[in-house]
Amino acid sequence: MFKFLGFCLMATVGLAHADEAQLKRGAHVAVEVCSACHSLKYIKYNDLMKLGLTRAEVDAMRGDKDIGGPLLSQMAPNDELGMFGIVPPDLSLMAKAREGGAVYIHDVITGFYTDARGQSANHAFPGIKMPDVLMVAQADAAGKKEIDQKANDVSAFLEWASDPQAQERTSLGRYVIGYFVFLTLLLYFLKKKIWRRLD
Repeated sequence: MFKFLGFCLMATVGLAHADEAQLKRGAHVAVEVCSACHSLKYIKYNDLMKLGLTRAEVDAMRGDKDIGGPLLSQMAPNDELGMFGIVPPDLSLMAKAREGGAVYIHDVITGFYTDARGQSANHAFPGIKMPDVLMVAQADAAGKKEIDQKANDVSAFLEWASDPQAQERTSLGRYVIGYFVFLTLLLYFLKKKIWRRLD
């Protein structure tokens, strides 16, 4: 029984809350930078209010797009195909689709450099068609620090976007675990009381 209680306590401690401020910053980067080429078709603009963004902030981000509409690329697929040779992938589930999740996304964003031929290349994704949108290769130390912060923010946001209900499940999970701990203790003391009568 005590092993079970220990497991419950460890599980409760292990449930982490997302940094709301970071997710808000990441949402801005995703809409203002990433959505130039990428879509997040499973995330709607009104979903962003779950992060604590106000309706006014979301309205400013969406422009003339429907509040209940998905976050779609600002470019038409045919234009993307002509420019990059491929249609950039949807980012809704990218954190789930790639091993490493948010860490992988961060490494791709910050992995750009200029190779010996003077062309843009990427340490994390050799041969990537994505341009160095944050100008990582040209940044100085201060610039790289700011880029690293943006990469952390948008990576955290994309991890949230891959499972927007995770926070809700985490909160509910705490109550469920607390209930089971209480019930286990109750049954344990009931068992001791019954067996004491039979001794």
